[in-house]
Amino acid sequence: MQLSQFGRTFAGPSGIMDLMDDMGRALAGSEKKYMLGGGNPAKIPAVEQVWRRRITELMDTEGGIEGMLGNYDTPQGQPAFAEALSALLRREYGWEIGPEHVAVTNGSQTAFFLLLNMFSGPQQILFPLLPEYIGYADQGLDPDTFVACHPVIERIDEHTHKYHVDFDAVTAVLRSAAAGERPPVGAICVSRPTNPSGNVLTDEEVNRLDELARTHDVPLIIDNAYGIPFPHIVFDDVIPGTAEPIWNPNIILGMSLSKIGLPGTRTGITIAAPEIVTALSRANAVLSLANSTAGQIITEPLIRDGSILTLARETIRPFYRQRAEDAKAALRNAFGDDIPYSVHRLEGSIFLWLWLPDLPITSRELYERLKQRNVIVVPGEYFFFGSPDISSWDHSRQCVRINYGQDSADVRTGMGIIAEEVRRTRHASIR
Repeated sequence: MQLSQFGRTFAGPSGIMDLMDDMGRALAGSEKKYMLGGGNPAKIPAVEQVWRRRITELMDTEGGIEGMLGNYDTPQGQPAFAEALSALLRREYGWEIGPEHVAVTNGSQTAFFLLLNMFSGPQQILFPLLPEYIGYADQGLDPDTFVACHPVIERIDEHTHKYHVDFDAVTAVLRSAAAGERPPVGAICVSRPTNPSGNVLTDEEVNRLDELARTHDVPLIIDNAYGIPFPHIVFDDVIPGTAEPIWNPNIILGMSLSKIGLPGTRTGITIAAPEIVTALSRANAVLSLANSTAGQIITEPLIRDGSILTLARETIRPFYRQRAEDAKAALRNAFGDDIPYSVHRLEGSIFLWLWLPDLPITSRELYERLKQRNVIVVPGEYFFFGSPDISSWDHSRQCVRINYGQDSADVRTGMGIIAEEVRRTRHASIR
């Protein structure tokens, strides 16, 4: 079978495919598994009751369910959904947008595949801050699609750190690209909050990136899947500043219904200038024909009356805030004082990012050992890409992503097993 370049790229091995396959196989069998990997949102009863109520309302409405399931959507998305969302964003933030600024795709992964390839080749996509989302790493049609910068690591205390953008490094990439010394940059891309670290870029960092993007005449793409206004998994009491979303015609803002509790509806949302929305919708028609309508129809009344904001602020955010504190306490109890470790400051998202600076094996090897003990995490190597000197950076092999949104008892047990395995590897290396 002779595959094209596209076929060799996307039908071949990839980090995210290996990881998802490993996780699926780990679930097989009857033994108890501690699923601290993956990105599935937590089951929040109060949120699930909202979706159940909406489904009941649709079933009690003549043609409600039939209209949701029996009609193709437009490639741009439901007009009523786009109108409701643009009205909400105008009302909350004063953005000068309308339905023509809103595009819907079958999940934000699809939107980012289209966007990242629209603005690359021969240009590159610049990620100003590693680590970044594993789902970006294998999306480029070209093997040199991405260029990325290492972060500045702030040590807050013995067991807490935070990543910051190294603006000297970012500026150097942009200047050398503008001078023709390296491939041109087609877009700058960040996530906020960041998957995997939970880092929330400061307002100053986002504004500086926006200024650099406009200076170099490239868009700034911001993945806001965990952010404000929904699902609002941003811990405002921890971070400095407001962390409210920013948008202007040069910014492409990605949103999603997944982390508000509807990952199965595959509803990605893009807020962008009308010409970007048009291009994205045309590409979406070729790739997907039409979108899933379920998430749009379920949430449209909540977006229209603003109650989705209340749900996010008063139910979803406090739930994850408490789970984050519980996970941090579980980690502290499990690791004690004998294992050097640091956690990225818990600022948002649903992940705890654990740094083990004295780990004598790679995080990939630790992942394999933990899998044998029925604890599933995500090794950090997958989140470092686009930098030619990654192999010489020890930090990229010393981190683990842990989903703390799952059952608290499972998280405590899983943390204990992680600590045991780390102790075992450290003792073995000393001997």
